[in-house]
Amino acid sequence: MPTIVDQALVIRHWDFSETSQTVSLFCREHGVIRGLAKGSRREKSRFSGGLEVLTRGEMVAITKHGAELATITEWDLQEVFWSTRRDLGAHRAGLYVVDLIHHAILSDDPHPKLWDHTANALRALADPIARSEQVLLFQWRLLVELGYKPNLGSSAGIGAGRVFRFNPRAGGLVSESAGGPGANGSVGEDWKVRADTIDLLRGLEGRSEDEERPGLATDAPAQTVDRASRLLSEYLRVLLDRDLGTRQALFGPRA
Repeated sequence: MPTIVDQALVIRHWDFSETSQTVSLFCREHGVIRGLAKGSRREKSRFSGGLEVLTRGEMVAITKHGAELATITEWDLQEVFWSTRRDLGAHRAGLYVVDLIHHAILSDDPHPKLWDHTANALRALADPIARSEQVLLFQWRLLVELGYKPNLGSSAGIGAGRVFRFNPRAGGLVSESAGGPGANGSVGEDWKVRADTIDLLRGLEGRSEDEERPGLATDAPAQTVDRASRLLSEYLRVLLDRDLGTRQALFGPRA
């Protein structure tokens, strides 16, 4: 039974007993690992007082082929994303980020670059402006990692006031001349999207893996950033085939 040591973000936890927890960890080199942390809630244990959502640490786990749960033997708490505990908006954004990881990333499927982006996004949630940008960037990078980057077509012909059509089943923009059902017979699933929203998203295509630029590096108005983020959240809702409660808490109910 191999023992692994890795940096991890706690994305979910459940009480297993008075002294133990089951946890879901997003690990940098090993993807999502679900495990049992026996005795993690005891005062004197190897678990830094227990595992809590929206924290980062180094975990030690024993895995067994075919077993549903790994055995988490140690947890060294190294970072608490404090803004998610002090600010309601940051809290909602942080829960949405880790909820997406929980539902979108498979077990034992490592995404080290996405892990780095996730940790950086959680660190930047204290500032409301940076928060909106980080949620947008995170969703974009998640889609890129999953192989579902939206098709935004060519930038030729874009102009102020123009309205585009986005079909989630088709994976992006569809022709304005396309009548009737969209891809896969998706009648009525075309979403009208403003040109400035598409322009902003097109600006992300060449920088999705750029870890040296934490923000959008654009002067796009806050409402444009919000519209772009909402568009990607709706696209992810269709891809995941579920509407996450954390998405609703962050963006509000669907219109």
